[in-house]
Amino acid sequence: QVQLVETGGGWVQPGDSLRLSCTASGRRISTDIMGWFRQAPGMEREFVAYITGSNYTFYTDSVKGRFTCNRDDSNTVYLQMKSLTPDDSAVYYCAVYRNGNLFRYDSYNYWGQGTQVTVSS
Repeated sequence: QVQLVETGGGWVQPGDSLRLSCTASGRRISTDIMGWFRQAPGMEREFVAYITGSNYTFYTDSVKGRFTCNRDDSNTVYLQMKSLTPDDSAVYYCAVYRNGNLFRYDSYNYWGQGTQVTVSS
């Protein structure tokens, strides 16, 4: 069975940084497109970023220049988040792309449990 586990969330003040990790088991994800999504209370799950097997990345406008995706040989994908604002507060999820629109959560099949990011003073 495939399992994704996100770690690295927590509480930080505006302007601080966090690095999220997503480690997969039961599947080699080196050639998969991996997505990051986030969901705040009462809001839709929204696209944040994706990274391809060749390390091409794409980010939603609100995080461009602040967030960076990368991956390594440990079957792990990372999301480095800098200059965090309260609007970044959400549960962050990683997922394995299946098919369809890369910006829609319905296009991803395997999901982690999420990790909470809270940005406040």
